[in-house]
Amino acid sequence: MDFKLDICSRGLAFGVLLFALVFVSASADDVVVLTEDNFDKEVGHDRGALVEFYAPWCGHCKKLAPEYEKLGSSFKKAKSVLIGKVDCDEHKSLCSKYGVSGYPTIQWFPKGSLEPKKYEGPRTAESLAEFVNTEGGTNVKIAAAPSNVVVLTPENFNDVVLDETKDVLVEFYAPWCGHCKNLAPTYEKVATAFKLEEDVVIANLDADKYRDLAEKYDVSGFPTLKFFPKNNKAGQDYDGGRDLDDFVTFINEKSGTSRDGKGQLTSKAGIVESLDTLVKELVAAGDEEKKAAFSRIEEEAEKLQGSASRYGKIYVKAAKKFKEKGSDYAKNEIQRLERILEKAVSPSKADELTLKKNILSAFA
Repeated sequence: MDFKLDICSRGLAFGVLLFALVFVSASADDVVVLTEDNFDKEVGHDRGALVEFYAPWCGHCKKLAPEYEKLGSSFKKAKSVLIGKVDCDEHKSLCSKYGVSGYPTIQWFPKGSLEPKKYEGPRTAESLAEFVNTEGGTNVKIAAAPSNVVVLTPENFNDVVLDETKDVLVEFYAPWCGHCKNLAPTYEKVATAFKLEEDVVIANLDADKYRDLAEKYDVSGFPTLKFFPKNNKAGQDYDGGRDLDDFVTFINEKSGTSRDGKGQLTSKAGIVESLDTLVKELVAAGDEEKKAAFSRIEEEAEKLQGSASRYGKIYVKAAKKFKEKGSDYAKNEIQRLERILEKAVSPSKADELTLKKNILSAFA
C-alpha cells in the first residue's frame, strides 16, 4: 500500500514532550518558531525555508513532530536553509494568508520569495530532507539513529527466534508497505522499552526480500506480527492493537515483565507474591518469631528460578536488614532510593533502584 497523507482531524489533547538533559539526538530548538511578528523577517530573504503549519491538538502533527525535529537538527548548520514551524492556533491570520486549511501543511518558500510550494511527499525526515536538498541546493543527510529492533535474516532467524530462552515478537514487513512505514516508529519504541529485558526480543524481517521464510510462517499480508514465546516456537499471531501501550501490555502479560511505554519499570516490577506473603509474617512477628520467619523467606527465595531468583536475593537482603535495623529501615531506605531516582541515572541503574524500592514497599 502506498503511503497516504491524510489531513488531520481534531485528536487527543496535546501531550507534553519530555526531553533528556543530555545526549538528545534532535532538539525542538533546531526548528525555528515562526510567528506573525518574525515570519517576514525570517522567510523570503537570503535563504529558502521549509515551514510546517500545525495545530497543537492535531494527532498527525504530533506524529510528525519527532521526524520534523530530526530534520531541523540535521539542517541546523545549513546556512542557506531554514526549517521552521507556525502554530496555527496562535497565528490564525498568518496561516490563513498562506491558504492553510488542514494540519499539518508543509510549504517550501524559495530564497527571496513569499510564494510557497506545497510539500506533498511522505512525512519522514529522510523524505523531507530529500525535498529540501532538491529545492534548496543543499546536500544534507539525516543521521540514522541506532535501532533496538533486531534485524532478522535467513542466517540468524533460527538462532534468534527459536531460542527457547527468549520471548520474541517478529514483524514481517515489506519496505514498500505504507502500514509498515506507519508502524515503524511505534515498533522502535516497543524495542526501546524492552531493550533491558534479556529474555525479550523485538525483531523484524523483510518478508519481501526473504519470501521463503515469510511463506513458511504463513505470511500473506503486511505487516504481519507473530509472537514466539519460550514455550511455543511454532509462533502465534499477534492480533492486538498497534499503539505503543497495546504492545507493552501484551509483552508484559506474556513475558511476565513490568515495563511502561518509556521503558521504565512499573511499581509491580520485582514483586513475588509468595515472598510478599512471608514478608507480612516477618513484619507482624514478635522478636522471638522473626528468626523463623526470616528462614522461611530464605527457603522460598532459593526455590525461585530465572529473573525471579534475582528478586528473591533482594527480598532476603532486605529481610535481613529489616530484622537487624527495625521497622524504620524500609521507610528510610525507600526515601533514600527515591532521592537518587530523582537525579539523572542510567537506565540500568534506575532499574536496580526501582526493584529495590518496590520490594522494600512490602516491609514498610
